[in-house]
Amino acid sequence: MKQRINLLIAFSVVALIVLSSVQCYLVKTTYDYKVAQFHTEIKNEIAQITNNYSDIDSFLAARKDALYKTLSENYIQGKNTKSDIKKGILENEFKDALTQKIQRKLERDLPNFKIDFAIILNKFILYKNAWKNDTIFSEKPFIENKLYGNLASLNHSFLVRNYVGTTNGTFENQDYKLLTEDSMYVSVIDWEMIILRRMTVILILSLFCILTLISLFVIAIKALIKQKKVSDVKTDFINNITHELKTPLATLGISTKILEQKNIRDNDENFNAIVNTISRQNNRLQNLIDQVMANSLAENEIELEKEKIETEDFLFSIVNDFKLTFPKIDIQTDFQTQKTNLILDKFHLTTALLNVLENAVKYGSNKIVVKTKQIENQFSIAIEDNGIGISKNKQALLFEKFYRVEQGNLHNTKGLGLGLYYVDQIIKAHQGTIAVMSDLGKGAVFTIMFKV
Repeated sequence: MKQRINLLIAFSVVALIVLSSVQCYLVKTTYDYKVAQFHTEIKNEIAQITNNYSDIDSFLAARKDALYKTLSENYIQGKNTKSDIKKGILENEFKDALTQKIQRKLERDLPNFKIDFAIILNKFILYKNAWKNDTIFSEKPFIENKLYGNLASLNHSFLVRNYVGTTNGTFENQDYKLLTEDSMYVSVIDWEMIILRRMTVILILSLFCILTLISLFVIAIKALIKQKKVSDVKTDFINNITHELKTPLATLGISTKILEQKNIRDNDENFNAIVNTISRQNNRLQNLIDQVMANSLAENEIELEKEKIETEDFLFSIVNDFKLTFPKIDIQTDFQTQKTNLILDKFHLTTALLNVLENAVKYGSNKIVVKTKQIENQFSIAIEDNGIGISKNKQALLFEKFYRVEQGNLHNTKGLGLGLYYVDQIIKAHQGTIAVMSDLGKGAVFTIMFKV
């Protein structure tokens, strides 16, 4: 049974991990889709306002074209090297002015986003007459090749669009054509938070699903452990009840065989003694059966026949009866109340209180004190004993069905584990409470409270 439960728990853990992993994968896939969707949205927005960044300021655009033309013609004359052209383009004097104009346009037309951008020079190719093209500059996008913008790095940025420009010209009767390619990269500040906000519903639902799975898993495991505990308790109960029933049955069997002997039947004294033994064992069997049946009831199934009683006299009668049954036990009373009238069921409450007293004797007590007091609108009955006591971690289990206090791994005291459970049900049926205070080796105090 234990191995099956361990296997089931292991399988459940694996299943929970797999389901959680699938859920995380779906969330990650959704996140990637939202990122791609966000990039597309930004690209479309920027594309609508910057068909060509050079049209933002025609004067600056003209200066840029003039710079490119001058650098190209100087190169054709041999006055500039390729590195001179690259340096002249990247260190142009209108870089800051154009950066500010583009930035202001983005802020004005896209007020919901804080955008940093960079326009990177990728290619600068010169064609002269029928000669093959002269690639003056062609590199992958690097932030070092930034023409305009305020981006410090291309990390976490994305490509919005490429700008391809062509310029035709004539210099010293030579026709030439210039091809340039720029790329615009943007980075939206706090773009992760924007996407997470858009995924709020999905994240909440996913978290709810995962928490629900974990909760169901914990509930299932607890139910499984509880079921195993109940199964163990039932097995223990069957073993205990079997042991309890064997003694009277064995005695009845022996007594029956003795009665078969003629000399016993002819002796009235011996015959009556055997009959009395059979009667006692029969009563014991009946009491065991009644106890099992009675204690299987919950408090809402117990039918009480309440009546008005003077509680102190009622308790005195119980104590006196107990003294007759256990003459060697020192039982005392300490009543701090007088003539308290309560509406109680005498029969069930008598059985409950006797169960507590007998339980004290059963677990080593030879001195018991029954106390009463009134605390505000509560009538308190305290039963103190000097028995073996109960450890703190066992006290919460005392009133469970079939539970019996153990010594080590052995039950040194016989019983069915129903007495205190029955007491708890009777007290609850009276709308009262019962609690226990104890230290191991220092006895116990059972306190019963009723509303006055």
